[in-house]
Amino acid sequence: MIDLNRLLQHVAAHPYPTIFVTISGAHLYGFPSPDSDFDLRGVHLLPLEQVIGLDHGQETVEKEGWYDGLEIDLVTHDAAKYFALMLKRNGYVLEQIFSPWVVFTTPEHEQIKSLAAQCITQQHAHHYLGFASRQWQLFRQGVPPRVKPLLYTYRVLLTGIHLMQTGRIEANLLALNRHEGLPYIDELVARKLSGPECQVLNTVDFQFDEGEYQRLTRKLEKAHEASFLPEQPAAKAELHNLLVKMRTGGSSTSARC
Repeated sequence: MIDLNRLLQHVAAHPYPTIFVTISGAHLYGFPSPDSDFDLRGVHLLPLEQVIGLDHGQETVEKEGWYDGLEIDLVTHDAAKYFALMLKRNGYVLEQIFSPWVVFTTPEHEQIKSLAAQCITQQHAHHYLGFASRQWQLFRQGVPPRVKPLLYTYRVLLTGIHLMQTGRIEANLLALNRHEGLPYIDELVARKLSGPECQVLNTVDFQFDEGEYQRLTRKLEKAHEASFLPEQPAAKAELHNLLVKMRTGGSSTSARC
């Protein structure tokens, strides 16, 4: 089980008010190794004077290292930068917004979720196709080959297929595979759960995995072509208004874990 209270202390120490912080990475994807770090992602809000004045605040805040026995990788962006990412074909931010592992939240987080649903487009297929290609190359070039990039390849492709077919974000590989029914996923996940983050594969059937990578890539491409999703996001005006409201003092930063 994840001790959210131990993670919340890192949000409390943040230099700026936070809007939300969720867990991403292997824990979100459903295959954390015993030594996996905790990827915390979210949104902070720069004070108005640090946006319009000469001394600008930190648009991105990063914190990485071991704290109280936990390896933490915390990255947050100012709301303006984050909202701009939402309007692009960026699947990462959507997965963070809709992550079920919530460390810190505010009422504005719920508003962001509602607006994020209006930012999901057909174009997100390109994000997942590109991400899958990079992970596949990492797997093929690994000497020796590792479990992690192969799992990421399958996770990314299934997330993209699910998104194009349903319009909903699902990043957990085991949940995705309940629909896809790939017989080899459970064994790969079990390997990752029981071994180190950089665990290697002693035996690999590259021909089989190459065939599955190509098959799922084609399936995602076809799902993109047949998708009912809009071509462009529809929430720019609402995100603008929310940002102005938060920046001028209308936001809440009380924790709800």
